Parts: sequence; structure tokens; C-alpha cells
Amino acid sequence: MTGSARKKIGDLGEDFAARHLERAGYEVIARNSRTRSGEIDIVAAGDDCLVFCEVKTRIARTLAGAASPVLAIGSEKQHKLRRLAAEWLARNGGSLPRRPQDVRFDAIGVAVTASGGLVALEHLEDAFR
Repeated sequence: MTGSARKKIGDLGEDFAARHLERAGYEVIARNSRTRSGEIDIVAAGDDCLVFCEVKTRIARTLAGAASPVLAIGSEKQHKLRRLAAEWLARNGGSLPRRPQDVRFDAIGVAVTASGGLVALEHLEDAFR
């Protein structure tokens, strides 16, 4: 799969994830937020909690990658997301409408068809610390 095809699939998964979060009552504050060290897929707020979300998207019924997209979020990626979240908070925390009581790291796995239809979405709240 080419880089542009991979990005297209990733963007599609993030669209599904953002809509899922909004339907669940979260406010999506930022998408694809870049810091010095990388990119945070989604930052959302809900119930006095700020959520940093990693989204992994896979095409269903292919042999590539983990059986569940969220299993592809290993310890190295978790560590990086914690570092990115600290950078994001240092840069943007003062502009939040109210200070969150808690910060959480969620993982959302999205499986889509080759034509872009949603097959499955798995949302793991508080997926790692």
C-alpha cells in the first residue's frame, strides 16, 4: 500500500472515530494536532476529562497487521503519546474553556472495507496510563 493510500485509510478511520466520540457526548477539540515530537490523532473533552486518542485503522479481512487494530498500539507508541500529550497540554492547556479534572488515553480501532465502509469500531477507554 502506498503512503497516500495509507493516509487516506487513516484519515477515514479518524473521521469514523471523531463521529463516534461526538455521538458519545465528547467534544472533539483537536484533530491531527502536531507537536515537536509527532502528532496526536484526536484530543477530546468530556465530563471533566481530557482524552488523548490514538486511532488505528485497518482494512478488514487482510492479513497485514494485528487481528484487532488497537493491538497495534504497543508500549513504544503509548510512551510517545504520553510525551505528546504533555507537550500539547503545555502549549494549549491555558486556552481550554475549563481545566479538566483528569487526563485519559483512549485507543480506537477501526476496521473498514476496501471501499471505505465501516466494518467495526472498538473504543477502549483508559487504554493505558
